[in-house]
Amino acid sequence: MTRPDFMALAFAEARAAQARGEVPIGAVVVRDGTVVGAGGNRTRELSDPTAHAEIVAIRQAAETLGSERLVGHDLYVTLEPCPMCAAAISFARIRRLYFGATDEKGGAVTSGVRLYAQPTCHHAPDVYSGIGEIEAQVLLKDFFRERREP
Repeated sequence: MTRPDFMALAFAEARAAQARGEVPIGAVVVRDGTVVGAGGNRTRELSDPTAHAEIVAIRQAAETLGSERLVGHDLYVTLEPCPMCAAAISFARIRRLYFGATDEKGGAVTSGVRLYAQPTCHHAPDVYSGIGEIEAQVLLKDFFRERREP
């Protein structure tokens, strides 16, 4: 699969999250062209504030591989990771991070604290942003608009 195909899988996870009433964010972890972890937001379903798409996908990959280190793995996610998820990506030693839309309010990669640029960050993945950015923005805007309208 090519990178856009993996992002398409992340968008499928985001749409599945939306169908569950969750904020539509999805993520997949890939190694050598194979998906080893995938997930969408599950914070409401699990009553777990840490069940963001990235964390769900990383946990699944780590369990699949039997290791907390995902060296050589890539993560595709539809929205710029928040500080918690950016830190988890660093701790897991993800090789490359691909994301769709930036999150100026809650992001921590190219927005906000810019975690990977901090001297206290032990591992920074290569970052590629803007992949499917418009689709991600539309998905999120539509979701929140539907929540606001009667």
